[in-house]
Amino acid sequence: MSIKGKVALITGAGQGIGRAIALRLASDGADISLVDVNGDRVDAVADEVRAVGAKAISLVADVTDRDQVQTAVDRTERELGGFDIIVNNAGIAQVNPIADVTPEEVSRILAVNVEGVLWGIQVGAAKFRELGHGGKIINASSIAGHEGFPMLGVYSATKFAVRGLTQAAAKEYASDGITVNAYCPGVVGTDMWVTIDERFAALTGAPKGATFDKFVGGIALGRAQTPEDVAAYVSYLAGPDSDYMTGQAGLIDGGLVYR
Repeated sequence: MSIKGKVALITGAGQGIGRAIALRLASDGADISLVDVNGDRVDAVADEVRAVGAKAISLVADVTDRDQVQTAVDRTERELGGFDIIVNNAGIAQVNPIADVTPEEVSRILAVNVEGVLWGIQVGAAKFRELGHGGKIINASSIAGHEGFPMLGVYSATKFAVRGLTQAAAKEYASDGITVNAYCPGVVGTDMWVTIDERFAALTGAPKGATFDKFVGGIALGRAQTPEDVAAYVSYLAGPDSDYMTGQAGLIDGGLVYR
């Protein structure tokens, strides 16, 4: 079913999964607010969204700063004439054995992956309430939010935290007609996985590409995931067919982690 006429904000929209989500929701009929820390990248994606036939604005904001998230949401509602969906997609990876993780690394990844989602939930829900209607809050978790992986311990912890926030927020906001769900991708062929693979190579001595290939080899459907695979599931979460679904963190990984 269509989301024509709805307004969706996507964080981390300048590349990879965020870009794919923006283009898919635009194809579904929504107007799109694209948020990223990189202005050039997000401007380019905004042009792609307009080419699909949707309205688009591009905003530079750091999701770790609650005031910047608030400004992005306010501008979205003002400039696009509404606010119905927020996709808290922005996130970063961190690969290190638990024994070697530094305080600085922990602070940074918690700020982006957990606080960034928290501020999106908080500000997004407040805007839905202000406008007097329900809405869709959709958060980025991961297969690493269902199973902890070696060398990805702190990253896994942040994605487990997103699942916890998703469940709690779903319960808190249900009476307002606001649903809160998460999507849990697996091995996606994006720049993030290039970084993960390179870091594994540096730590373990494995050839570049070997870690990526090893993970892909465990996928039941026999191929790496594309950003468009993830965007298709987010499309479902953003649309009316998922209106009776809340508090869930669905695995969309081709058959790698089973829960």
